[in-house]
Amino acid sequence: MAHLLMVESWVGSMSRLLPSAIREAGHEFTFLTRDLHHYLRSAPEGTAHPLLGARHVLSAETNDTDALAPFVERAHEVLRFDGVVTSCDYYLRTAARIAGRLGLPGPPPEAVDNACRKDATRRVLAEAGLPGPRFAVCEDWAETARAARGLGYPLVFKPVDLCAGMFVRRVDDEAAMAHAYRELAAFPVNARGQRREPVVLIEELLQGPEVSVETVSHGGSVHVVGVTDKSVGGAPAFIETGHMFPAALDAADTAAAEETACRALKALGLDGVVAHTEIKLTPDGPRLVEVNPRPAGNRITELVRHVTGIDLAAACVDVALGRAPDLRRRDTGLTSAAIGFLVPERAGVLEAVDGLDTVGAAQGLLELRLAEPGTAVKAAGSNNEYLGHVMAGDERGRGARARVEALLAQLEPRVVTR
Repeated sequence: MAHLLMVESWVGSMSRLLPSAIREAGHEFTFLTRDLHHYLRSAPEGTAHPLLGARHVLSAETNDTDALAPFVERAHEVLRFDGVVTSCDYYLRTAARIAGRLGLPGPPPEAVDNACRKDATRRVLAEAGLPGPRFAVCEDWAETARAARGLGYPLVFKPVDLCAGMFVRRVDDEAAMAHAYRELAAFPVNARGQRREPVVLIEELLQGPEVSVETVSHGGSVHVVGVTDKSVGGAPAFIETGHMFPAALDAADTAAAEETACRALKALGLDGVVAHTEIKLTPDGPRLVEVNPRPAGNRITELVRHVTGIDLAAACVDVALGRAPDLRRRDTGLTSAAIGFLVPERAGVLEAVDGLDTVGAAQGLLELRLAEPGTAVKAAGSNNEYLGHVMAGDERGRGARARVEALLAQLEPRVVTR
């Protein structure tokens, strides 16, 4: 039995999947957080949060890595950790540094730093010769406006250190760029109390479908688990409206996406990680969007498990312990699985979702999760504002996406203004 240190967590599905994977493997974990109430507030009423299944819960300022290091070292002397994990993007760099400080398995901290900073990722991959969009990193508005004129509109505007599509916008002219810049500038601190880097990234708008490559790296080798497709809506935002695994691609596009992801991981020096690499399949070939050195969000890990039997949360635990993960495929009876998200278009209060009974009884349904009546709703601007999702599988081919879209169309949220 191993003992892992979990440094913070998302409050969504990975806050359940990662603790469950640790327990199912016969291990235990200590949970380290700066704000336990952040998680208690997210637990369904009348239930204990899975993170409270930890052997110990430690409280410390996790946003100050330098001050945190001696605290963790003292805890390690008493509790003896065998690995360090987190599911939260904002603490991936912290977890890597702690693992390195304690001499435990884990990816190189510099590699995680470069993967977690979108501007650094662009620079590293450009130096390695991987094809990507034309881009500029800008420190103020004057530089942003000047660089945008040089690159030429339309462009994509991005913060360098946020996630879930927050403040990522398509901009077609300087007025739209100025609006995106002001909107981001009014958000100086992220949801975890960390001050955001003031630099921004602007990129050439890439055309073509977007996919993600799910991989597990261990012992210097990269294992490709598969390719997931993505549907995007909410322009000028880029909101993920659904996914299917495996992606409905031909063999050549699949191989090209997988090769691009592996080259990116090698260039960044990432090893000992489960990674989620997003790629655009443009007319000129695959172009990397970003590399995430953690398991995919938005329930993609569960799509993978339903089709292949591979548990990416369990693989995350294994590589954190320096152990070879179990990546054997199993016959699950499904050949594809998809998810579709209910995306709110206007603000108000959720009164009800019509069609719930019909969809709940549908053939092939794997999950149906919806927000409770009375939930406050705002028009979606990122992947953080979903009202719920539908997940379904297909036993004969890659028809799961069509099945999910048909089910999603039967759900009608009633949002009222009060």
